[in-house]
Amino acid sequence: MTPTLLISTILITLALLFYSLGVWAERLARYLKAWHVAAFWIGFTFDVSGTFAMSRLATEPFNLLALHTLTGQIALWLMLAHAIWATYAVRKGSEKARTGFHRYSLIVWLTWLIPYFGGMFMGMAG
Repeated sequence: MTPTLLISTILITLALLFYSLGVWAERLARYLKAWHVAAFWIGFTFDVSGTFAMSRLATEPFNLLALHTLTGQIALWLMLAHAIWATYAVRKGSEKARTGFHRYSLIVWLTWLIPYFGGMFMGMAG
């Protein structure tokens, strides 16, 4: 395993850890808290960093015709929108927005898992 592959794998796994922590803690609490939002942003930051590192290994790093690249881009944009929306909901949103937010978090998280596991399986397949 090359150092770049190791670093990118660690970064993407940290993204999984932090994003999952934020999504599941918020879902169980049924109330969006500031630390959940922080976990979303940390997970997003690790994901962008890991994606950038992985792109340095790819022969065609931004080929949107490749299914993994396309699903990864969709997931990143959804994560960004999710984190921005969560930030707004905590800062200026109503109580209703903070208590209902968990319904959307799971959809974004499940969408994010598609490129995560797809990349893992692609890596194992060689």
